[in-house]
Amino acid sequence: MSKSDNPSEYADNLAFDPSRLDEFVQQLTNVIGDPPDLMNHTFVIRPGVEGHCLFIDTLVDKNRIEDNVLRSFAEAPLPASSEGDSSLEDMVKQRIPIASIEAASDLHSCAQHLLEGKALLVIRGAPRILVLDVSKFYHRPLSEPKTETTVRGPHEAFNEDIATHIGLLRKRIRTSDLRLEQMKIGKATETKVIVAYMGSLAPDEVLEEFRTRISRIHTDSILEGTYIEEWIQDKTLTIFPTLMRTERPDVVASHVLEGRVAILVDGSPLALVGPFTFLQSFTSPEDYYERGDIATFLLWIRFLSYCLAVFIPALYIAVTSYHHELLPPALLISISAQREGVPFPSPVEAFLMMIIFEVLREAGLRMPRVAGQAVSIVGALVLGEAAVSAGLVSAAMVIVVAITAIANFVAPFYNFGITQRFLQYFYMILAAFAGGFGILCGVLLTFVHLASLKSFGVPYLAPAAPTFISDWKDVLVRVPRTWMKTFPRMNKTKRKKR
Repeated sequence: MSKSDNPSEYADNLAFDPSRLDEFVQQLTNVIGDPPDLMNHTFVIRPGVEGHCLFIDTLVDKNRIEDNVLRSFAEAPLPASSEGDSSLEDMVKQRIPIASIEAASDLHSCAQHLLEGKALLVIRGAPRILVLDVSKFYHRPLSEPKTETTVRGPHEAFNEDIATHIGLLRKRIRTSDLRLEQMKIGKATETKVIVAYMGSLAPDEVLEEFRTRISRIHTDSILEGTYIEEWIQDKTLTIFPTLMRTERPDVVASHVLEGRVAILVDGSPLALVGPFTFLQSFTSPEDYYERGDIATFLLWIRFLSYCLAVFIPALYIAVTSYHHELLPPALLISISAQREGVPFPSPVEAFLMMIIFEVLREAGLRMPRVAGQAVSIVGALVLGEAAVSAGLVSAAMVIVVAITAIANFVAPFYNFGITQRFLQYFYMILAAFAGGFGILCGVLLTFVHLASLKSFGVPYLAPAAPTFISDWKDVLVRVPRTWMKTFPRMNKTKRKKR
C-alpha cells in the first residue's frame, strides 16, 4: 500500500495536498482535538466544485461567515469556467467582502489560525487554503481605573483586549513616530505582546535590551503582564518594582512621549513601562493635571506618608522598648499608663496589631464589594476598641496602626504600597532586636540595595544618585510646564529638547 493510501501517515506530510482534501480536513480536526465547537460547513463554490468552511464557533463572528461566505455562494455560485485553480482562488477572494484574507498551505499553521478565531475556506482542487479573519473575542467595555483613581484627568482604563490597548494609545499619540512591535509568547497561550515606543526618542540600547529579554522568555503560558515582568526585570530578588504597572492609557502615553518603552499584553488590563526608578514611584498621574505648585505640595505629602508608613511602627517599638529618654516626660507617663496591664511587650503588641490589620485589609479586598468595605471598617473599629478595653493592647498602639494604614494607602501604585508594607516589618524586626541602631542599619542596607538596582540600564536612584539636577524639576518637584523644555537626562533620549 502506498503512503497516499494510508491516512495515518498523512500527519508526516504537513503540506496541504489538494487531491486529499477530505483527509486533510480530518487530520486538522484530530490535531485540535475534535472540539464540540468546531464547525465544518460544506457548500458549492461553483458547479462541480465544493468547499469546506471550518471555524471554531465560540471564537468567530458567525453573522459575518453566514452573510459574507455561506449565503453568498448559496444564492449565487460562481459560474463554471475552464480556467485554472489559481484563477478560482482569485475569484473566490473577490466574491468574499472580508478585508483580511490570507493563504495557508500546511497543517500546523491552519490549526493555529483556527485557534486564533479565523475561518478556513478549503476549496477542492485549489492549491492553498484561504484564511478569513472573522474573529470575535468577548471583553468587558471600557471603565474607570480601579487602582489608580484620580480627581482630574481622563477616566479611561485599559481592558483585556490588545486591540483596545492600541486604540487608546493611538487616540492620544497621533503621530507616525509611534512604533508598535508585536510578538507572541507562550507555547500554549500564544499571547500577543506589543512593545510601544517613540522611534525618535527611545534609546536604541534600551530597545535592544527589551527585545532581547522578551525573546528569551520560554514558557507555556503568559496570562498577565506580571508573567513578563518577572522574566525581564533586572533583579529577581528585590521587593522594589523596576517596571511600572499602570491601567491608564494616559499614563502610558505620557511615559512613551518621554522616551520610555511600554509593553501591552493581550488579556491583561495592566501595561508595563520602563525604565522605572524609585523616585518615580511617588509621582501620581494627577500631578500633571494640576498646577506645578499644587503638584509639588502633593508630591511631598506622599514622601511624608511614605516615611510615616515605613518608620512609625518601628519607631514606636524602639522608643517604648529602648529609648524612653527621647520622649517628653508627659508623653512618656501617658504611654506608660496606657501600657500598664498590657500582657505583651511592645514588639509583640505591634506585630499582633499589624498582622490583624493585614488580615482585615485582605478580607476587605477579597470579599464581595458590598460587604467588603463594611467588614474592613467595622472590623477595625470594633476589634481596636475591644482590644483596648480588654487590656490586650494600648490605645497608643491603635493610633500607630491607624496612622500607618492611612499613610500606606497614599502610595500612587498598588505594588509600591506592598513594598512599603514589607519594609514596615523589616524595620520592626530590627527595632525589636536593636532599637534605633537597628533601624539605622536597616536604612543603610536599604540604600545599599537601592543603589545596586537598575532598570534597563538606568540607576534605580536616579536622578538623586547619580545626580542629574536638571531632572529634579519633574521628580522631586513639579515645575511649571513652561520650564520643562528638555527631556530627562536619565532617559537618555535621542532628542534632548522637547
